[in-house]
Amino acid sequence: MALISLNSFGVTMSAPLFSNLDLTIGAGDRLGIVAANGRGKSTLLKCLAGELDATTGGITRSRGLRIGHVEQSVPDTLLDCGFHQVVADALPPEQRGSELWRVDVVLDSLDVPEDMRGRPIRALSGGWQRLALIARIWVTDPDVLLLDEPTNHLDLAKISQLETWLNALPREVPVIVASHDRAFLDATTNRTLFLRPQESPVFSLPYSRARQALDEVDASTARRFERDMKVAQQLRRQAAKLNNIGVNSGSDLLTVKTRQLKERAEKLEDAAVAAHRERSAGAIRLTNRGTHAKVLITLDDAAVETPDGTLLFRTGKRHICQDDRIVLLGRNGVGKSRFISMIRTAIAEPGTKQNVKVTPSTVLGYSDQALSGIGDDTPLAMVSRRFEVGEQRARSLLAGAGAEMQEKKIGALSGGQRSRLMMLVLRLINPNFYLLDEPTNHLDIEGQEALEEELMKHQASCLLASHDRSFIRAVGNHFWLIEKRRLVEVDGPDEFFRAAAETER
Repeated sequence: MALISLNSFGVTMSAPLFSNLDLTIGAGDRLGIVAANGRGKSTLLKCLAGELDATTGGITRSRGLRIGHVEQSVPDTLLDCGFHQVVADALPPEQRGSELWRVDVVLDSLDVPEDMRGRPIRALSGGWQRLALIARIWVTDPDVLLLDEPTNHLDLAKISQLETWLNALPREVPVIVASHDRAFLDATTNRTLFLRPQESPVFSLPYSRARQALDEVDASTARRFERDMKVAQQLRRQAAKLNNIGVNSGSDLLTVKTRQLKERAEKLEDAAVAAHRERSAGAIRLTNRGTHAKVLITLDDAAVETPDGTLLFRTGKRHICQDDRIVLLGRNGVGKSRFISMIRTAIAEPGTKQNVKVTPSTVLGYSDQALSGIGDDTPLAMVSRRFEVGEQRARSLLAGAGAEMQEKKIGALSGGQRSRLMMLVLRLINPNFYLLDEPTNHLDIEGQEALEEELMKHQASCLLASHDRSFIRAVGNHFWLIEKRRLVEVDGPDEFFRAAAETER
């Protein structure tokens, strides 16, 4: 039985986000919504929740259907409220007195520690804030659950916890997830909607298998389009020849035949459907200036410490060499970001970090989680001044990177736009060593795959920390794990992924 039905549904802003969408959502559905940044995922969720009207088409919901919508950001009005209070306040007033126990049941199901339940939302990490929003919606006992980028700010352990929680929900409750996390979609969905401006394909498959099916459909459509266009051209050439013969001979029969051939060509051309081409949110291109040095950085049992001098771990004897793509693994708080910061300082200020030797030819390209390397000027001013290029060249570079609002403050850009701007900065630095802390944050799947491809294509040496399992598996060729205050090399990331998941169960 369909709980929600969309019929020829569409939304147009400055251009169509999606149109002619026919979709039913019923019990047992775990639907993943996939699209590039700014292509309508959040808009569709708001339409499903009844918070936004469509431009065309209609939507039907079952009578009395309760829809729970978990948005991406915490409302400012909740920031100073305690975790428990935020969830309790979502209950209808008549239930708060007699059914407050429901709050504890939900918080227990999400493994929220007792000492955290009284803390204000403002004081929580981004990951716990996400779980607070999910708890706030789930306590209302919705019939349908909508999740907008639910893994944002979550570490691997919390992502695993969320996967386990979602998969344990009653099967009659449909869950619709808009996400760029490929591994998360594979673990939690059984249907995939690829949101497109014209026709939006739906497959009864989780993301990776659905993506393969979509690629096959697109390839078949492209072949059919090419074949139809070739046949239409042949018909037009035949019509042109017959027309010349008919004119010279005065044959009415050949004139009729010429018209028929032209009509057949026009019908083929009108009916032909070109394969979908995703409008890029901006190209990601990296470079590698190279170096003759084989070893870029040598670690001689260097100590990684907190700002107050507390030891987090020691590195042992390690080398970072050309073509190394090292992924740093470890639970939150073990010192990954401190290690990355130490390496950055050692490159920027040679000799200041004990037991860290940097080859002089090493040129750093660095990006942190906050994307602080792009500042808060306008994109145009930042690129023009920092890299001493003229305004016309700066505009061209920014347009290629997808920075449409070139003269607005960088802080006003979306997360995806700022990430692509940061990638442009890295390209212009032209490094031979990349130091990347959560580089796929805010990037859509197209951007993630482009970054993977660029790092591989340029054989860029890099050290990176990430919670994106698909990205880690695709890029890494060395894996360093921080555990028991030591840095050890492991064969791959999957054992760490399994251990993180088992800890949260």
